[in-house]
Amino acid sequence: MKQSELAARGLVLLGCGKMGSAMLAGWLDGGLPAGSVWVQDPYPSDWLGTTGVHINQPLPENPALVLIAVKPQMMTEALPVLKGYGGGQTLFVSVAAGTSIVSYETILGASSPIVRAMPNTPAAIGQGITALVGNAACTPSHLDQADQLLQAIGQVVRLEREDQMDAVTGVSGSGPAYVFHLIETLAAAGVAQGLPAALALQLAKATVAGAGALAEAAEETPAQLRVNVTSPNGTTQAALEVLMNETDGFPALVTRAVAAATERSKELSRG
Repeated sequence: MKQSELAARGLVLLGCGKMGSAMLAGWLDGGLPAGSVWVQDPYPSDWLGTTGVHINQPLPENPALVLIAVKPQMMTEALPVLKGYGGGQTLFVSVAAGTSIVSYETILGASSPIVRAMPNTPAAIGQGITALVGNAACTPSHLDQADQLLQAIGQVVRLEREDQMDAVTGVSGSGPAYVFHLIETLAAAGVAQGLPAALALQLAKATVAGAGALAEAAEETPAQLRVNVTSPNGTTQAALEVLMNETDGFPALVTRAVAAATERSKELSRG
């Protein structure tokens, strides 16, 4: 599906909160005409009203793509509106957490191409990472189109199986919250050692952001980057002896945390 077809047939965005708004901004910046976008949202933002897209207006008859970005609890009410688009002509892409492909197929039909995707909150600044997987009706072209659209909010990876989505949720979907908590606790630890709160927070945020950017940019692995800054018997080694303790350090704690999030994701998808 080419950009020209998307512009000609139209794109429907069901739900335009923070994630939907981030994607829409990326698409419009990438050249998608505002007049080719229809947004359905019960509480449209002031920003949305400035974009020129169709807001809560009658939808096109045969849109090229429908992107579902409503909260999971609104899914039961929202999906039946789209039932008439099922059957293969329209590509459906869902970024709603915890809703399985089979749930969509029950309403839209198994012949409808459906892509399930899991972005994360740094998508709001174009720094997210999204994992996607398609159903049996998806062609390579469908996956390429979904991939291209989701690149508006950051990196995109493709999964081999839908059941991998629970682990993705545990690592990257919920992962930003782990990093935010690391910033909180690192700053609090600085305060405990005598730093002013504002300075400790500035140091913690910049350190985490800079280390993450370096890990992305460097050719070395994170393990090697860690070794690079660890002098024998130095300050970093003293800290790492605590953090890397196999009993109560990062390895055990993060493994348990990701496992807990993954298991909860499985429970939610089972309903």
